[in-house]
Amino acid sequence: MSGAVPAKYQSASEIVDLVTNREISAVEVLERYLNQIEEHEEDVHAFNLVTINEARAAAKETDKLIVQGEKLGPLAGVPVAIKDNLCTKGIPTTASSKILEGWKPPYDATVVKKLKEAGATIVGKTNLDEFAMGSSTENSAFGPTRNPHDLSCVPGGSSGGSAAAVAAGFAPIAIGSDTGGSIRQPAALCGVVGVKPTYGGVSRYGLLAFASSLDQVGPFATSVRDAAIVHEVIGGYDPLDSTSIKQAPNSFVQIIDEGVNKLKVGIISELMGGIDGITHEVIEQTNKAVSALSNAGAQVEEVSLPAALYCLSAYYLIAPAEASSNLSRYDGVRYGLRVDGANLKEMNVNTRTEGFGDEVKRRIMLGTYALSAGYYDAYYGKALKVRRLLAENFADLYKDYDVLLSPTSPCTAFKLGAKVNDPMTMYVNDVCTIPSNLVGHPAISIPFGSGKDGMPIGVQILAPPMKEPVMYQVARTLEQASQ
Repeated sequence: MSGAVPAKYQSASEIVDLVTNREISAVEVLERYLNQIEEHEEDVHAFNLVTINEARAAAKETDKLIVQGEKLGPLAGVPVAIKDNLCTKGIPTTASSKILEGWKPPYDATVVKKLKEAGATIVGKTNLDEFAMGSSTENSAFGPTRNPHDLSCVPGGSSGGSAAAVAAGFAPIAIGSDTGGSIRQPAALCGVVGVKPTYGGVSRYGLLAFASSLDQVGPFATSVRDAAIVHEVIGGYDPLDSTSIKQAPNSFVQIIDEGVNKLKVGIISELMGGIDGITHEVIEQTNKAVSALSNAGAQVEEVSLPAALYCLSAYYLIAPAEASSNLSRYDGVRYGLRVDGANLKEMNVNTRTEGFGDEVKRRIMLGTYALSAGYYDAYYGKALKVRRLLAENFADLYKDYDVLLSPTSPCTAFKLGAKVNDPMTMYVNDVCTIPSNLVGHPAISIPFGSGKDGMPIGVQILAPPMKEPVMYQVARTLEQASQ
């Protein structure tokens, strides 16, 4: 493959065992990953910022606690990369946008705080499509990220930097956000595991909002088990997030190896060729995953999710509408970039014109139009009706099926620049992942084979809300079959 980066994989759980048993120090683990970053980051550009000094200090503190005999967290000594739309105290957080130039949050996002408390070592802030708006990580003020499997290809988006960081061996774990597929789609294109938890299952406090009713934070990992471990760490109720679920978090790791015998799996027919743009080789690999589940004892049947045909249209009304509202706070007054003008209005216009990139401006305009007088009912209102219909479709299916299955991305990683000037073609990359966001359900993408170009293909498992344990069971079974 063209200019591929050799990944140096090591699982997070292996690192924890080695560090806690004092077979290797947290500092030694960190330096191995920092060396990989130093060798290949210039080619990949997974990071907006590598926090070398802070990471070394954290690793030294972990080793100190081990010597003192202190009890360590479940991610002790594990390097973790954080998407640059999650607040990190005293460390620049940009959302890959000029408009947040120079801003350093005064607090950590809840997810970041939980990772630190679990003993993780934060190694840096990863690149993304500006304000998480994109499917290729080409819409970044800091330039595109490249796919470690082929540097001429995109890593997917918007969490492309996080996916690439794990795929390139820069960190065994990364954190992303998923509004319409922004964890799962890049996970598929980069050949790693990516999880979108149940909406409200992981705190959004400290996540720079794109679309508040859709955004969710989740992990990237090299294995299903590692993803489950991290999910347990970052999940749970947070009083700082008004949408957080007041329910004791499930344990995912304990039942992950229980298999799929007698589970019922529905294959979503609309996402297996019923929508244009899903390639034959992706469908072929998904069918192999279906066979693997059947061979493992699951009862597999084709099912219909009729509202899936309208999800893309509904999403690109709802998400921009919420973005239009959320991004109004970037006005040149409160924080970040300010471009002066003759008066307040002119300053505001100048700041937003220079500070936002083309894709963000496009979505703000779409959202503002959809919410405007005379068009609200015709567009936004209808999109909400599709959302409700989709929820009803899912509810009907989950009466009879434990999980659903589909491709993750309609194609393998495409070339850099191939779709950047065609927004409609770019938007189709989210066609398989958007349904889960619209209804707030969990979903996971795992690598399952590759295309003729040698690039990874991902398969997606969807589950009812708060039913991640069974989702991880199925994912683990497929992971074993793919190996």
